[in-house]
Amino acid sequence: MRRSLADRSLSVLGRLLVVAILGFVVLPAAVVTIAAFNSKAILSFPPDSLSFRWFRQALTYDDFRSGFRSGIVVTLWASTLALVVGAAFAFALHRYRFRFRSAIEGVLLSPLIIPHFTIGLGLLMLSAQAGLPRGYGLVVFCHVVLVLPFVMRSVYISLENLDLRLELAATSLGASPGRVLLTITLPLLLPGLVSGWLFAAILSFNEFTATLFVTTQRTQTLPVAMYNYVREYADPTLAALSVIYIAATAALLGFANAYLGLGKVLNVDQPR
Repeated sequence: MRRSLADRSLSVLGRLLVVAILGFVVLPAAVVTIAAFNSKAILSFPPDSLSFRWFRQALTYDDFRSGFRSGIVVTLWASTLALVVGAAFAFALHRYRFRFRSAIEGVLLSPLIIPHFTIGLGLLMLSAQAGLPRGYGLVVFCHVVLVLPFVMRSVYISLENLDLRLELAATSLGASPGRVLLTITLPLLLPGLVSGWLFAAILSFNEFTATLFVTTQRTQTLPVAMYNYVREYADPTLAALSVIYIAATAALLGFANAYLGLGKVLNVDQPR
């Protein structure tokens, strides 16, 4: 049965709307990417001539290099701790019914709706009142709080897709609860665990708003170093660094989607 003219018009308009939205989202990144190759020390678009000088500047600037090292340290600790804590809470919230379950879940997921600068400022005030140093421990704790909901979401979806009959079969064959967890549950949850860790690492490495309040010169991460740089200079170095950011993040997500199936983990693509 042929569709009416109105249906075809709505279909075309819908596709044009999607293209317009995608263009609106991608256009700033495209402009920054082109501007990063400007040979002049002025951030302008379009560039008069092309050069890689600002990519070299971005890779060799001392504050960026130290910020990258600090960011890697914070990211590895924060994403790993968030994975352990988030997976444990997701398992408990999915498998058990207990008092204050909804309240605990709400508290753990609250960073999704609470502005990050509020969390950063609150931790800064709390550490000052308690006399705690603003070292790596405070930055890691801040990042764990911020990325925990994303780890819990990833693991929870994997638990939803887990076939409980496999665990029951292992139990009926005499396997202990610990053996079932290590040989059945965790291997089946591995895509969700790895995806949760990957998302936590990407979000932690790129976190700026809350990190600005809890870092010092010694512990500043790369986004904070970029903020300090842009307050003093206006050359295309940050544009070049942004291009590197975009390429690295896209590569990580592409790898995760190819080998882990992010569609199924995020419940976008239902398993067949």
